[in-house]
Amino acid sequence: MGNQQKSIAIIGAGVTGLAAAHRLRALGHQASIFESSNRIGGVIETVRQDGYLAECGPNTLLETSPRIGELIRELGLEDRKRYANPEMKNRYIVKGAKPVAMPLSPGQFLTTKLFSLSTKLGLLKEPFIPRCPADKEESLAEFVFRRLGREFLDYAINPFVAGVYAGDPERLSVQHAFPKLYALEQKYGSMIKGQILGARERKKRGTVSKDKAKMVSFDHGLQVLIDGLGQSVESSLCLSSSVHGVERSGNHQWKILGPDGSKSFDAVLPALPTYKMTDLTFKDVSTIDLSQLREIIYPPVASIVMGFKRDQIAHPLDGFGMLVPEVEKRNALGTIFTSSLFAGRAPEGHVTLTSYIGGMRAPHNALLPEEEIDRLVLEDLEVLLGLKGKPAFVNRRVYRHAIPQYVVGYGKHKDLFDRLEKDHSGLFFAGHYRNGISLSDSLLAGMDVAERIDQFLNKS
Repeated sequence: MGNQQKSIAIIGAGVTGLAAAHRLRALGHQASIFESSNRIGGVIETVRQDGYLAECGPNTLLETSPRIGELIRELGLEDRKRYANPEMKNRYIVKGAKPVAMPLSPGQFLTTKLFSLSTKLGLLKEPFIPRCPADKEESLAEFVFRRLGREFLDYAINPFVAGVYAGDPERLSVQHAFPKLYALEQKYGSMIKGQILGARERKKRGTVSKDKAKMVSFDHGLQVLIDGLGQSVESSLCLSSSVHGVERSGNHQWKILGPDGSKSFDAVLPALPTYKMTDLTFKDVSTIDLSQLREIIYPPVASIVMGFKRDQIAHPLDGFGMLVPEVEKRNALGTIFTSSLFAGRAPEGHVTLTSYIGGMRAPHNALLPEEEIDRLVLEDLEVLLGLKGKPAFVNRRVYRHAIPQYVVGYGKHKDLFDRLEKDHSGLFFAGHYRNGISLSDSLLAGMDVAERIDQFLNKS
C-alpha cells in the first residue's frame, strides 16, 4: 500500500485518466480529475435509441492482457461483459468493388482471389530477406513493400491501417506505429519466423497479440465500462473544470491553475490529447516548451452508424466487417457489421452498420455537411453490400482531431515525454499519443502510469 493522502491531479477524464485514478485510489492515494466538459469518457460514448445501439467512438475492447479482465472484475462488470460472436470470423477486403474474405488459414491463402500467384509465392522468400539496419527508420509502406511486395501492401496493409489508424502506410513509422512488427524483424530477421517464435514468448508472459485477442463489449455497449470507472472514482471527479496552467511552486508541489484559483498536488498527470495539452501553460521555474507537439497530426474522422431492415441488404454480413483499400477509390475507409458481432445492437429483423469516412486518406470527407457524408456512405453500401433504400436510424459523430499519427520521426515526441518526466519530477504523461492508440492500450497506459506515480510518491 502506498503512503496515505498523497495527492495527484489528473487533467482529463478520458479512459486513460479514469483508469489511472481508479488504480491510484486502490494504491491508497488521493486523485482529483479535472475535466473541462460535463461528461466523462472522452470519445467513448454509447447512444441507445429506438432499439438501436450506436458507439460514437471505439466499438470494441481487445483483451490483450489479463489486467483488462482484472479491471472489469474490480469494477463489478463481469456479468455484463460480452464477447464478440465467435462465428463472425470473416474480415472482408474490397477488391473489384466486391467484399472478398481474408484468408484465415494457409489453405484459404492458397486459393484466395485477394492475391495473385506471384504474391503468394513471394511469401516463401520472406524468411530470407535481410532485416532493415537498426539505425534506419522505415515507413510501414517501405517495410511491407520490401518484405511482401506491392499487392500485399495495397490489399492487406493499406486497408488495415485505414481501419485501425485512419492512417497512411506511406507516412506511418513501422518502428513507432507497429513496434511489435518492427521488433519481430529486428529480433528474428523475419515476420513469419517471428510470428511463430514470438507466440511462445507471449504465452509465457500471459499476453495476447491484438490479432488474436478476444473482442469485448458490454450488454449496453462500452458506455458500461465508462460508467463503471466513473462510479469507482466519483468522489475524484471535477466536471466542467477547465485548467489553463500547471506550475511548480517553491515547496516542490505542483499547482493546477483554473478559473477558481489554484490547488496544490504532489504529482500531475495531463491525460489529454496533445493538441489540447499545447493550450495549457506548464511552468517549473521557467516555461516548459511543448510547442513541438503541435506537429503531431490528428486527422478528422466521421463515424456514421446506420440501422436498416435486414432484408434491405443482400450481403450475409457474416463477419467483423469490411475494409476498403485506397486503390479501390471508394468513399469510406471501412464498415463494421456491428449487429453481427454483438447481440442487442438492433431491433429484431434489423441490422446496424458502423462506417468511417475521412482520415489521412480523405480528411475533407469527414468535414462535409451531414447529408453529403450520408450520401457518400450509402453510395458505398449500395455497391459493396447490395443495400436498397434508406436507413431507419442514423447516428453521426465527427471528430475533427481523431487519432494521433505515429509518423516517421515520431520518436522525437516520445523522447520529449521521457525527458520531461526526467527533468520535472512529479510530472507524468500517458495516453494514446505515447502508449498506443487502441482502447486497450489507453486503459493499460492509465494503470501503468498509476504504478509509476505510486513509486515516485513512495520515494518522495
